[in-house]
Amino acid sequence: MNAMLQAALGQIKDSSVVLSDDYQDKKRFKKAIEAILTPEKIIKGKITIKAGSSGKRKTFQVFRIEHNDARGPFKGGIRFHPDVSEDEVRALSTLMSLKCAVAGIPYGGGKGGIIVDPSKLTREELKELSMEYAKFIAPYIGPWKDVPAPDVNTDGQIMSWMLEAYEKKIGMESPATFTGKPLELGGSLGRTEATGQGGVYVLDAYLKRNSKFQGPNSKITIAVQGFGNVGYYFATIASELGFKVVAVSDSSSGIYNPKGLDIKALGEFKDKGGSFKNYPLKSGTKLITNSELLELPVTFLVPAALENAITKDNMEKISAEVVLEMANGPTTTEADTYLFEKGIDVIPDILSNSGGVTVSYFEWVQNLNGYYWTKEKVNEELKNIITKAFMDIDKIKKEKRISYRRAANYLSLKRIIDAMMLRGRV
Repeated sequence: MNAMLQAALGQIKDSSVVLSDDYQDKKRFKKAIEAILTPEKIIKGKITIKAGSSGKRKTFQVFRIEHNDARGPFKGGIRFHPDVSEDEVRALSTLMSLKCAVAGIPYGGGKGGIIVDPSKLTREELKELSMEYAKFIAPYIGPWKDVPAPDVNTDGQIMSWMLEAYEKKIGMESPATFTGKPLELGGSLGRTEATGQGGVYVLDAYLKRNSKFQGPNSKITIAVQGFGNVGYYFATIASELGFKVVAVSDSSSGIYNPKGLDIKALGEFKDKGGSFKNYPLKSGTKLITNSELLELPVTFLVPAALENAITKDNMEKISAEVVLEMANGPTTTEADTYLFEKGIDVIPDILSNSGGVTVSYFEWVQNLNGYYWTKEKVNEELKNIITKAFMDIDKIKKEKRISYRRAANYLSLKRIIDAMMLRGRV
């Protein structure tokens, strides 16, 4: 069992201790927890494609794991990566169940993956692999069964190929089976920036519930580790709202200016293919390492890159007042416990980065209705959902005097267990 799966199952077991007091029938509750610790369906196999013009064949190991559908169809991305494993996909499908439940959207968790380095495939090979995978999982997916989406190394083009293969397989149009599609095929406005936008809504909701942070946004300093899609949009939107983003980083370097950075200029530089280590520095701006960024004395530290950024090795050096997780799993269990005891709030990933799956839900709703929303409508609905989710978690945190992570896991598990019990599954 890999570390990611151990951590996911550990979160469920940990939160079940707090949650058990809510249920009189302990035997029934225990059965529900045991069911949640195990996915409902593990779909795996091998698919073969032609390798270019040579006529040779390439075979790939593929997975789709469906965790729990008590609250609605399975939902989750498909990743193409050489390090994909059954344990990783199982862990991610489990976390998707929790994330959808926290957001309050009517889905269960799912996840898919192929063990492949897509950079070593031609465009035609990538297309064939995508379409063969869609055919392989076709019996198990559909708008009311399982709704896949893009993840690591997959995008709207790959979803388009998968949709085409799936629709040919079933003999009918079914745009709501896949989300993360281009606008031309039923994608939603606002999806590209949705995760970063949702994170800023969580930031805003947190500030409104904590009196010590009252005042102008310009007094709030933010350091963002990672400048991919999530980090870029979070930093951009926060900067536009007047928050002082003092540090950002990519894999090569971090950039720091205590008076604030020009996020728009940094984005334009990255769009041209530049690395931050080569960024032309202005007066007051300096290069720092990713490790140094994590230790800056800021109001909000936003890890938006890789998992395990905050660990036992650096947890004592964290100087931020609040950690807002935008990456998946950026804080280890040991570090999370330490920060809570030190009085540093950690707003967990299953809430903070749930904007992406929430707008995927909106795409599904629009596809099912054949009626499409404006970007303003998408953002309004996203703000409503993610703000309510934060308020629900904040209330549990304060009532039970537990961390935001335990409160989020408590809420998500309770929603899943209640649905299972109402259905008579346990």
